[in-house]
Amino acid sequence: MRMTVGSSYNCEKTIQKEIREDLTVRSSYNFVRMILKAIWDDPTVGFSYNCAKMIQKAIHEDPTVGSSYNFVRMILRAIRDDPTVGSSYNFERMNLRAIREDLTYDNTCKEIFKGWNCISSNKSNGRELVKWRWKPKHCDLPPFDPARFLQMYRDNSIGFIGDSLNRNMFVALLCSLKRVSSEVKKWRPVGADRGFTFLQYNVTLAYHRTNLLARYGRWSANSNGGVLESLGYKEGYRVDVDIPVDTWAESLSFHDILIFNTGHWYWAPAKFDPMKSPLLFFENGQPVVPPVLPDVGLDMVMKHMVMFVQKRLKPGAIKFFRTQSPRHFEGGDWNQGGSCNRKNPLLPEQVEELFSLKNNGTNIEARLVNQHLYKALEGSGFHILDITHLSEFRADAHPSAAGGKKHDDCMHWCLPGITDTWNDFFIAQLNNVRFKTK
Repeated sequence: MRMTVGSSYNCEKTIQKEIREDLTVRSSYNFVRMILKAIWDDPTVGFSYNCAKMIQKAIHEDPTVGSSYNFVRMILRAIRDDPTVGSSYNFERMNLRAIREDLTYDNTCKEIFKGWNCISSNKSNGRELVKWRWKPKHCDLPPFDPARFLQMYRDNSIGFIGDSLNRNMFVALLCSLKRVSSEVKKWRPVGADRGFTFLQYNVTLAYHRTNLLARYGRWSANSNGGVLESLGYKEGYRVDVDIPVDTWAESLSFHDILIFNTGHWYWAPAKFDPMKSPLLFFENGQPVVPPVLPDVGLDMVMKHMVMFVQKRLKPGAIKFFRTQSPRHFEGGDWNQGGSCNRKNPLLPEQVEELFSLKNNGTNIEARLVNQHLYKALEGSGFHILDITHLSEFRADAHPSAAGGKKHDDCMHWCLPGITDTWNDFFIAQLNNVRFKTK
């Protein structure tokens, strides 16, 4: 049974009408399941608190519903009896339904890359996907206040260092801040791909592009021969695990706050074909022999990059490392006809089906990478920004076919979208760190 709800008045009237007309609803179990299903199926129900108030009002006005005491017992029973609601992990999924009312920018922000602007590109659910907001189980995630942020972080520079998913996050924050402070100057710190300074506050945001964190480039066998040539390698990509790429190496002395990421490109066989153009790792200028697989190479890079950051970081600077952003390809990978056409977030069991390491599916990359990141970052002083789990539900929030590519983009995210929630978490965690350090 699907309930069409919306305003508090309509919600109350619909519930009362269903109770009066459908005798099967009067049973406590069916009644609660009906309400829970309505909350899931109709995004116009809104924030869980508001829906609860609507239901309470309906109970008070219609004696056929029963006492509030009995109603609470009904809900508790439904939660215990229904495995899709019962566990804390799954109940956390229910809180994703909260309507987001605090978006600080829209599709008119000029910095949004065309392929990510899902509203302007007429993605069918482009306007609906921004309404979802993650609510943690045991706390409230404070809404982002751009004006307050600029005031609090006056005279600070913030650097996003990583692949295009970090650019996704960078653009979301930039657009939020531009809505409250339009006096912005384009200015790029050394090595930055993009940079902007909010002149009134002297706050700088910059994005430093790096796919592997370490320096890499094409490698070809030479006529003089060598250890790799003797092993049959003719070409590939040389990765110097102990040398940071110059797009970000100098940024450590400039930025006060840094957000790093890496991982996706180590699991990118379409870019680094393990047979035709493999990643070949070098350390101290010499090839690692025997050659190692990309996951081992990632461990080596992370070890050296963590040490480099610790030595070169600006005194008092705060450093974050963002966990892996999940992809949502179904029916194959990006170059195998894979797509992401869902219009709503996933259910918990669907998340596990797509991402469980046991299933060894197309999208296991995120959880695999995170295993390596957590191990490398242990005891490093990095603050981990874990956005993976909350993002796994959002199969609906990618550009998909509206991204303007020959294939579906099920890796990057629509803007506005889920990366705004990443920034909510980042800023909440940043404020906590800053408060504690003082």
